[in-house]
Amino acid sequence: MPTNSKSTERNLLFHVLKLTRDGSARKEQISLEARTPQQITEEYLEKFSQAGLIELREKTVEASPIQRVKIAVQAIRLGADLERVSRALEWAEFENLAAVAFEANHFAVNRRFRFKWAGRRWEIDILGYKKPLIVCADCKHWLHGWTRSSIVKAVELQVERTRVLAEALPSIPEKINLAGWKETTLVPTIVSLVPGSFKFYNRVPTVPVLQLQNFLEELPAHTTQLLHFTAKPQKRRTP
Repeated sequence: MPTNSKSTERNLLFHVLKLTRDGSARKEQISLEARTPQQITEEYLEKFSQAGLIELREKTVEASPIQRVKIAVQAIRLGADLERVSRALEWAEFENLAAVAFEANHFAVNRRFRFKWAGRRWEIDILGYKKPLIVCADCKHWLHGWTRSSIVKAVELQVERTRVLAEALPSIPEKINLAGWKETTLVPTIVSLVPGSFKFYNRVPTVPVLQLQNFLEELPAHTTQLLHFTAKPQKRRTP
């Protein structure tokens, strides 16, 4: 490995991320765009493969959606520019991985959930619900300016969206299938690509997407310790 191995590694990780948007990329192309000799590129690709970040083929590299997120996180850990990495990882990929984490924990999922209440339109990135919980997740894939103040603002806005949904829920039963639910607990949550400056703000969690599945597994035992809202869904009666 070269002396500036950390720099070389993060550069190659970035270009693997950039070039595998369609699922695969040629090894020669990675070497060319990263401006790294083919032999060194091959050595690092083998290292990435052993770490489970990619799948190596004879002439190509393949990366699944979850692998691409892991590549992004590793590149950032090695000092890659947050904004640059975020642009290489498409928002839809990030959202999809978050949705998969919910589904793996047997939550039903509504993406980009929109509703009207109090004279305006509202949108929640991901609504995950499993009786009696509804997790209202704001997906913060874009990391530019991911400072304490931006986290605070994101939390405050998500708390407002969740509070409004709790108020609106009895009046919009057709939006979510909560048949048989007498009461529900709504939990505002921020999902990020990498850890922020703190894990909680005003009892609202900021959860790195790769830790989301574990968070959801443990959530039922810790809900009362988090900021939450309660609502009583009412099934609309037909005349």
